[in-house]
Amino acid sequence: MDERIREHARTLVDWSARVERGDDVVVSVGEGAHDLAVAVCAELGRRGATVVTTYASEELDRAYLLAHDGDFDASDAELALYERADVVLRLGGPRNTTAMADVSGDRQAAAARATRAAREARLASRWVSTVHPTRALAQQAGMAFEEYRDFAYDAILRDWESLATEMARLKERLDDGSEVRLVTDRDAKPSTDLTMSIEGRVAVNSAASVAYDSHNLPSGEVFTAPFDTEGEVFFDVPMTVRGRRVRDVWLSFEAGDVVDFAAETNEDVLAEVLDTDEGATRLGELGIGMNRGIDRFTDNILFDEKMGDTVHLALGRAYRSNFPEGAENEANDSAVHVDLITDVSERSRIEVDGEVVQRNGRFQWEPEFEAE
Repeated sequence: MDERIREHARTLVDWSARVERGDDVVVSVGEGAHDLAVAVCAELGRRGATVVTTYASEELDRAYLLAHDGDFDASDAELALYERADVVLRLGGPRNTTAMADVSGDRQAAAARATRAAREARLASRWVSTVHPTRALAQQAGMAFEEYRDFAYDAILRDWESLATEMARLKERLDDGSEVRLVTDRDAKPSTDLTMSIEGRVAVNSAASVAYDSHNLPSGEVFTAPFDTEGEVFFDVPMTVRGRRVRDVWLSFEAGDVVDFAAETNEDVLAEVLDTDEGATRLGELGIGMNRGIDRFTDNILFDEKMGDTVHLALGRAYRSNFPEGAENEANDSAVHVDLITDVSERSRIEVDGEVVQRNGRFQWEPEFEAE
């Protein structure tokens, strides 16, 4: 076994999930994540945790959803499993990244609505999602397998404590701020000028550990929950949404809601997302990528949204961790959380209360930052 797999498992169990003796741990194993699952279960055994493993496959999901009559019921068994779990580890590793491409968005949305209670129970645990590099992911990224594997571990096996210290600077600025403005200037495509209120929100220093209210490995972003969004935004990073490639998305907001939209490819997928429920037309997240170990786009949201020089906005569900104690019910509620990414490496800026905190991908505290 590649020693990096064992290091990945140790990072996941110790730094990310903070597993302790006696914890009830659910390990969801993707189709191609067997080797990582072996290493993770060994680490859990050494720590005296109790383990239940489940199998996660989009091919199985596809078979079920296509055969079903569409009147989905909630699973009491799944709900009970997550309600009793202390920790949930999701080990992604698909064999086919577009396995769900022929399942309609309406059907996927109906299933998501039916499983909302179980999903909320999982999100109440010390859950962490990660990914094991597979050939399917390498192919999706347009990379050789060995090249992709090196890329993945460069992003995953970081000095997370040091990165957490750096990201704390941005968290503090957002926590103290009231309004964020995102501006980009494009030549041949739409520009962005978007303002979002963040008054009273709590930014998360997403340093790949539940100790920071962070639940992805790799991570490397600071995110918050915006509201009262106004203006227009253009997303120039292609994304696979519901098994289909969506490219060049444009959204227009008024009083917090999407009032108009367009996409160069698969616009109908975007329409399906926005039609899921009332909350799907509002933003649930503003995330600013800070992981410079990720140096290229791979059409995998787990990596792409954390990349330095990017900003992502999510339609739909907001995370309760972005709200002070007692105000969690203010979080935007939706059955979806769909991230869209824009490149801010050139001709762009992020302002907090009128002050530029990032210009052309570089932050105020970095030597490359241009004041004007």
